[in-house]
Amino acid sequence: MITIDETHEMLDKIACELPEEFYKDLNGGILLLPQEKLSPAAVADDLYILGEYVYSTSMGRLIYIYYGSFARMFGHLNRDSFEERLRETLYHEFTHHMESLAGERGLEKKDELQLREYKKRHSRQVRKK
Repeated sequence: MITIDETHEMLDKIACELPEEFYKDLNGGILLLPQEKLSPAAVADDLYILGEYVYSTSMGRLIYIYYGSFARMFGHLNRDSFEERLRETLYHEFTHHMESLAGERGLEKKDELQLREYKKRHSRQVRKK
């Protein structure tokens, strides 16, 4: 199992791969939080929030990464695979950040579509039982 300290080191390494311009107006930075976060949209114990992009007038712009969610969902993976999932999540959240700065919502709409598909899959499974 990858520890939170190892995850922090990986996250720092991945963050350094990104161009400085990506950090424009990301005044809260990237925070690695210890908890897991079950999605409020979860139908079962199978939909965890890995990362969140937050923009608020009081807190500014920041990215949360939930170590507990990573440990729950990907704790069985080897180090390289775990790091790749972490990279995908951080890049995803940075895409939200860049789109927010540009006034776009493309990824947000894609996320909403994936959530609707998730709920459809679960409703089909319930009907089969």
